Amino acid sequence: MGETANHQPPPPPQAAPPNLAVSRGPAWTPAEQLQQLQYCIHSNPSWPQTVLLAFQHYIVMLGTTVLIASTLVPQMGGDHGDKARVIQSLLFMSGVNTLLQTLFGTRLPTVMGPSIAFTLPVLSIINDYSDTNFASEGERFHHNMRTIQGSLIVSSFINIVLGYSKAWGSLTRFFSPIVIVPVVCVVGLGLFMRGFPLLANCVEIGLPMLILLVICQQYLKRLHPKAHFIVERFALLFCIAVVWAFAAILTVAGAYNNVPEQTKLSCRTDRSYLMSSAPWIKVPYPFQWGTPIFRASHVFGMIGAALVTSAESTGTFFAASRLAGATAPPAHVLSRSIGLQGIGMLIEGIFGSIVGTTASVENVGLLGLTHIGSRRVVQISTAFMIFFSIFGKFGAFFASIPLPIFAAIYCVLLGIVAAIGISFIQFTNNNSMRNIYVLGVSLFLGISISQYFVLNTSRDGHGPVRTGGGWFNDILNTIFSSPPTVAMIVGTLLDNTLEARETAVDRGLPWWKPFQGRRGDVRTEEFYNFPLRINEYIPTRFL
Repeated sequence: MGETANHQPPPPPQAAPPNLAVSRGPAWTPAEQLQQLQYCIHSNPSWPQTVLLAFQHYIVMLGTTVLIASTLVPQMGGDHGDKARVIQSLLFMSGVNTLLQTLFGTRLPTVMGPSIAFTLPVLSIINDYSDTNFASEGERFHHNMRTIQGSLIVSSFINIVLGYSKAWGSLTRFFSPIVIVPVVCVVGLGLFMRGFPLLANCVEIGLPMLILLVICQQYLKRLHPKAHFIVERFALLFCIAVVWAFAAILTVAGAYNNVPEQTKLSCRTDRSYLMSSAPWIKVPYPFQWGTPIFRASHVFGMIGAALVTSAESTGTFFAASRLAGATAPPAHVLSRSIGLQGIGMLIEGIFGSIVGTTASVENVGLLGLTHIGSRRVVQISTAFMIFFSIFGKFGAFFASIPLPIFAAIYCVLLGIVAAIGISFIQFTNNNSMRNIYVLGVSLFLGISISQYFVLNTSRDGHGPVRTGGGWFNDILNTIFSSPPTVAMIVGTLLDNTLEARETAVDRGLPWWKPFQGRRGDVRTEEFYNFPLRINEYIPTRFL
């Protein structure tokens, strides 16, 4: 037999030195800009792609517009024709305000759409006129619209003063990444009722839309490299077309003939009556519903909504800055944008819009879905808004898309915005128990308090605050029904009173401060300054 080899026992493993860190994988350092964006705020896709992406933004903002009009107009005494004209006015003003905001406001790629925050004060107006005798329902509708016009005109000066006096910018200087995280998160999460609960009104078209969008946009794009960017950017339009056609087939086949009326309204494609009632051509004009009516009790409710939209838009602007590859918007830019938002509300009151304006959260989510944060795309989308607001029959065709289809889209887009809020936490000390406390409390109370106010608000707009002063009730009920507003109030108070000076580094202030001044970071003026560069919009060969 061969000689047996002498095997020495292996030496015992040596313990690592106590101060030696054990590597467990790559360490991801904080990144001010998202690395997967294909086009940022200044870079632009080709013109054919830009037009398609702009049309996609128009479709996404259309859902909220139709939802607001469908909810409020019938309660005001309006018929299907009135609803169609209200939608046209909302689209027209969204186009104008978006163009103003992207040119002279924040200059971020944000769509300015109608705000649900104005629902409570509008319901209060409707309730005040419920016992008044009118000759017809049409007269009651016009009286409500004239009162809304007057209230919007007066309340708009709150935003104008807050913005152009730089008071809003002074307030935002108290923010830190610790405050921005819960505010941006609840900007998306606070709209959860427009997600699956609205989708569930017609599961047979809403759920297929949600599943198809996720599969097409996230999985099919991996099948072939050449089809990657097409599927990633335009899957939303394809999915809407397929599911909308499926809903039309179910409607024609009689699947909803023997169902409750509410199911018919949610599922059928012929229950909006917009195509038959919308005018072929109608240009919105000043005071189209009549002379505005000014009543102090109604104005105060609108003032509360104006304050809420300032908070909501601020959170949305921070989300848009991340998804557009820009720096955090500085204080003077936020002041400028809120002031311009007030001017937009003033114009809306003059042109007879049913609610005020705010930055559209779902359209910011679309920036993240398509990985395209180009400003030009959003500016081109205003052409679709204005065109379809004037040519009513064409706009009514797309406005007849069932709301559960939009709800399925919002399940994805609003989630993206909420996740963008979480991304700001990388600039702070995640292991600080003080930061965890501020984040957790402000995030939870932002959702919990607002949900309490929403659940305890009756259909006629009466909320849990019920004192002898109706105007006081409207202000508080409106403010505390807004998740971003509550989160902003709680987060700012806690972050600036709990060991604020001792924890400046943990709060992320060394990263945050350079973006708050005009000359703190060279990129800030590049992203937010004007006058405009004409070559952004006209090809160089034409100059």
